[in-house]
Amino acid sequence: MKYIRSLLLPLLFVSYAAADYEDDASAAIKTLQNKWYSSSTGLWGDLWWQSGNMVTTIARFGIHDAAFKKTASDIVANTYAKSANLKGASNWKNDYYDDMGWWALGWIAAFDLTGDSKYLNSAKDLFEDMSGGHSTPCGGIWWDKKKTSVTAIANELFLSVAAHLANRVADNEKENYRNWAASEWDWFSKSGMINSNNVINDGLDKGTCKNNGETVFTYNQGVILGGLSELARATSDGGPINAAKKIASGAMSHLTDGGILTEPSSDGKLDEQGAQFKGVFVRNLAALNANAPEKAYSDFLKKNADSVKSKDINGDGVFGPRWQGPGGDANTASHASGVDLLVAVAQAA
Repeated sequence: MKYIRSLLLPLLFVSYAAADYEDDASAAIKTLQNKWYSSSTGLWGDLWWQSGNMVTTIARFGIHDAAFKKTASDIVANTYAKSANLKGASNWKNDYYDDMGWWALGWIAAFDLTGDSKYLNSAKDLFEDMSGGHSTPCGGIWWDKKKTSVTAIANELFLSVAAHLANRVADNEKENYRNWAASEWDWFSKSGMINSNNVINDGLDKGTCKNNGETVFTYNQGVILGGLSELARATSDGGPINAAKKIASGAMSHLTDGGILTEPSSDGKLDEQGAQFKGVFVRNLAALNANAPEKAYSDFLKKNADSVKSKDINGDGVFGPRWQGPGGDANTASHASGVDLLVAVAQAA
């Protein structure tokens, strides 16, 4: 009997740990909905591209937790019905290719959750518009339709949307999206945006087409992980996974404080733009971990989640922007990033 118990106890512990994180994620989503979700617009805190991220996170948790699937499906359906033409957009299309990429990934996650082809079709429509930006002198796509800059984030999202679509569309469409994703990665990997620390700077100088040396944001290290994970699936090639692991390792080495993911900030404060970034990283680290599991990834997610729960939560259950604490300066995006972290660790637990 003692021998049987010794086998069962670790399994029970793992199960309870996963359930704890799932309960935490569910409670945090409830707070997000109660405090910031507008059923009339389908947006959270009247935020635009960040709301596309929140669609992704809620859909991913609905996929992970069967008890939450119906709630998740209802939320994304309402956002799909209400948000398409807000903030100057037309069917989520506007002047910024990165905004469109966030929404496309949100609708792909909604398709994964529900199987409803309307979501996939909207993602395809958004990608088609994004591909129109593929005209920079450096290669890749512009950040915006005014052609003001060549950024890492727009190009990572372009790669990621293409790779995600390649793994979900009908057979007669796969090659088109697979080729887009593969050619984008071939260019991106040689563009100079990935620096000697295996982390990605903000973009390229559009005059010289060289690394602009600007801030290494966490979300630029995140989106590429999910994109390369999907590209590896689409091409049956392990090369993108190996590249993703190098970037993940670079980010975990250079963008942490005592092992806690930390967004670069001159004054330690993060607005509703920057506060969303860390959630993007951990969401995509979880996606990489699902395709190529590493104990270092799950340990990292758990350490960060435990820190958030103990050091970066206020009396209303809202997460702030500094996961190592102290709490304070919380906003819609900082809480949403905390939700991303809890969903990520529940998936990895």
